[in-house]
Amino acid sequence: MDNSQVKQLVESFEAKVREDIIGFLQKKEALDPHVPECPDVEELWGAIARSYMPDGAREFKDYPVVSLGWMMLIGMAMAFYWDTDWEKNSRRTDFYEKLRDMRGYDNLDEAVVQDLLGYRDEAAEKVTELVAECASRVFSLISHEHVEPGTPAALGCYIAALHQLYLAGMAMELNALGYHMTPLQQPS
Repeated sequence: MDNSQVKQLVESFEAKVREDIIGFLQKKEALDPHVPECPDVEELWGAIARSYMPDGAREFKDYPVVSLGWMMLIGMAMAFYWDTDWEKNSRRTDFYEKLRDMRGYDNLDEAVVQDLLGYRDEAAEKVTELVAECASRVFSLISHEHVEPGTPAALGCYIAALHQLYLAGMAMELNALGYHMTPLQQPS
């Protein structure tokens, strides 16, 4: 597969992942019909992906759903940071490391869902289940792509999947924080 074929495959795969996750989250009423966006958080994707890749790629072999799901949680955390004090938080460069080091990589879900976002009991369970289901769905999509492991296409699909999970996590948390993209009512 040449570079242009890999690029086309990855772009098509990323669109498929986005459509699947967004549709699923909308059916679960975790996202409105118009998905919230946040350019400030989206802009940090590259830096966060670079810092996450050593841990995420290592864990993907044995724990693919965790490797994928943790990025969705990171997206949720970034939306929280944006909502809380973006002027201060936007200057940080260690977002992933700080989240990971709260309880360690294996417990990133608890660190984000409980410690940072403050979800408890049934709410925490619901969020964790949604993230796990999204990650499982994406892993299924990756598995059905039939790309050879260790190839540029496989790496591209993994990164594309992480990107869409990050954006979905961000959107889901923005929605939970009350950012609903609804049309303004015209005065009568």
